[in-house]
Amino acid sequence: MQNDKVSDVVNLSAIVYGRVQGVFFRYFVRNVAKKLNLKGYVRNLASGDAVEVQAEGEKRQLDKLLEQLRIGTPGARVERVEVKWADYSGEFDDFSIRY
Repeated sequence: MQNDKVSDVVNLSAIVYGRVQGVFFRYFVRNVAKKLNLKGYVRNLASGDAVEVQAEGEKRQLDKLLEQLRIGTPGARVERVEVKWADYSGEFDDFSIRY
């Protein structure tokens, strides 16, 4: 039997560190997130060595996104991923790349 669906919908905030800028990482994240039916955004951070991901949706889909964030694109080198979970906010309409 399925748990209450509302409790399965959460917010994932992740900072991905390493060689993740200039290697199509944001496009990769957007494509994976859209396939997983997630909402939110991805953007480069000014430090030049990190990307921020804000995503909302079903917890199991967010776990799949997190797996992919740890792998990255062929040209990326993911050193670490900092993760925070929070309650679903409903503030996003789609998944986009922010500049």
